[in-house]
Amino acid sequence: MKISFHGATQDVTGSCHLLECAGKRLLIDCGLFQGGRELAEENADDFGFAVESIDYVLLTHAHLDHCGRIPLLAKRGFKGEVITTSASVELARLVMLDSASLQESDARYQKRKAKRFHSAHKHKHSNEIEPLYTTLDALNCLESFRRRASYNKPIQVAEGIRATFLDAGHILGSASIFLELEENGQQHTLLFSGDLGYGGRAILRNPTPPPKVDTVVMETTYGDRLHKQLEPSIDELYQIVNETIERGGNVIIPTFALERAQEILYYLREGVTDRRIKQYANVFLDSPMAISATQIFARHPECYNPETLDVMTHGHDPFDFPGLHFTRETSESMAINMVNGGAIIMAGSGMCTGGRIRHHLKHNIWNRRNSIVFVGFAARGTLARQIIDGAKRIKIHGEEIQVNASIHTIGGFSAHADQSELLDWHKLTGDPKTTFLVHGEQHSMQVFADKLQNTHVEIPSMHQQYTLKT
Repeated sequence: MKISFHGATQDVTGSCHLLECAGKRLLIDCGLFQGGRELAEENADDFGFAVESIDYVLLTHAHLDHCGRIPLLAKRGFKGEVITTSASVELARLVMLDSASLQESDARYQKRKAKRFHSAHKHKHSNEIEPLYTTLDALNCLESFRRRASYNKPIQVAEGIRATFLDAGHILGSASIFLELEENGQQHTLLFSGDLGYGGRAILRNPTPPPKVDTVVMETTYGDRLHKQLEPSIDELYQIVNETIERGGNVIIPTFALERAQEILYYLREGVTDRRIKQYANVFLDSPMAISATQIFARHPECYNPETLDVMTHGHDPFDFPGLHFTRETSESMAINMVNGGAIIMAGSGMCTGGRIRHHLKHNIWNRRNSIVFVGFAARGTLARQIIDGAKRIKIHGEEIQVNASIHTIGGFSAHADQSELLDWHKLTGDPKTTFLVHGEQHSMQVFADKLQNTHVEIPSMHQQYTLKT
């Protein structure tokens, strides 16, 4: 039995881990690298393994950094099977098709740019520029999603490999994956945390307590810090909204389309219903993907916590309220830029690496009346991270813009467990022989590693392989 790591090694994107057992080769996730240009180029590199030899992909959840290279995997020869939850199938389809569209759009832009400036700027010749994968590639890979996993129900993936998906409480359909392995009469239990949710949040249940295991592979996104408490974070959101609208400004919220958008809508609905948001505000969800994701959420109440189920049982839509506008069309999005105050604008991407949020920042971040509110993680090299770290000027669409708006970061809305919850989760796994730390920046991993006891800790590097001791 062997395990190797081909993404999210000492970083938070590109999750991809290879397990070899009983003559089969399984990937746990196959995500896209996100961030600066250097990371983007890693997406086009070799995976670090023979693609055609992969028999299965077990997908923990549908975030782009976990599912975003499955179309590329299929394009390069993967003929196996993808197994995940029903909600993750629907969300992954949405995410991968959106990613393919962005890849195609970026390739067209780069071709035009290369054609204009090829001689002066030494760009690749336009004929050499191709998207990482196309919409057709994304559609084709969906044929591999043949089996659905239900929480807490073991699946016999293959002889000697049994998988149980446990609710990770991170986004709709997210899972930790518990593997019971047998090879040549030797047995081993292995647990992949996936991305773990933060307890006590809206909509979703808390993560399912994990079983005791021999080996753990776990995320460490916030392994070095504690989150703000949720209730004060909700209060802070309402306070920012009230103060900004009172001074005639707009509130801009860079929003992840899956989970964060729905969670913020949920709390805005509560704020309007309970009149904690004091003035009427137009709320724009300006993200076709987030709109579709919200509709998918409504189709999967099996993932909801009791509070959200109760809201639905009494005939209320947990994601709708007076003043809410869904804007799918580009023309509708452009019209929002004419709104000079009294609006809450939610748009993707959450890290401001692309999408409509960049247009809204361009039209609002220079104005002192406005507020920019970050409610999620911002990776190194992203525009969101630059703004959070205090940049005085930023560049958007080639234009340098002064940062004058109030900048706020509210940590309590994180979809990731903080250090305390990660430690509590790990403690429930018993005293695993080995704990592999992934999906975290180096400092976060090291701080978390120093907190662990009664386990051997490994922090893998890219493509590093280990033998699982039975």
